[in-house]
Amino acid sequence: MVHVQNMDHLIIMIIKNAEFLTSVALGSNLPNDSAPEIAIAGKSNVGKSSFINFLVNQKSLAKTSSTPGRTRLVNFFSINKGELYLVDLPGYGFARVSDEEKDKWAKLIEGYLTSSPMLKGVFLLVDCRLEPTDNDRLLIQFLYSMNIGCTIIATKCDKLSKMQRSIMKKKIANGLAVGEKDVIMTSASAKIGKEEVLQVIDQILNN
Repeated sequence: MVHVQNMDHLIIMIIKNAEFLTSVALGSNLPNDSAPEIAIAGKSNVGKSSFINFLVNQKSLAKTSSTPGRTRLVNFFSINKGELYLVDLPGYGFARVSDEEKDKWAKLIEGYLTSSPMLKGVFLLVDCRLEPTDNDRLLIQFLYSMNIGCTIIATKCDKLSKMQRSIMKKKIANGLAVGEKDVIMTSASAKIGKEEVLQVIDQILNN
């Protein structure tokens, strides 16, 4: 896990530029570059595209959709002209697709996570209103087995009161067997949690 530290003692990364780089399908080669990568993972419709747009302060860099399962490729976004790549992974757990399609997505996600030499960490997104799913737990266990650092991003926290956020933060941490300090509460629409996420990115880049 990448722990969130006191922001008074850490320079927070500033995102000045963000642009779409490329999409990668199953069996395709990953970009041949030396930029560090942070992957964005989570179940379908958890808000990955909205989270990316919120983080880079753009409305439509990552395409959002009300239909789960839209992202079917590994999408690379270049930050600050190649200082960092944010890598949007296909959402998992979408029921209304065939088992063959689910298997293809799983292989695509696993293929990226096991083959990218520049992967420095993963942001695992979960809906703050819901307890973690079995798929969330399977992914975090897989990341542990691969020694890949992971930070939990709880999305849509504007939907809850402050007391409810505190309760759900504890439930999410317990459900994923992590400390509460490893869970960042965020909201793309209410602009909550951005500084904490940028702080973690800064830590990852400077480790």
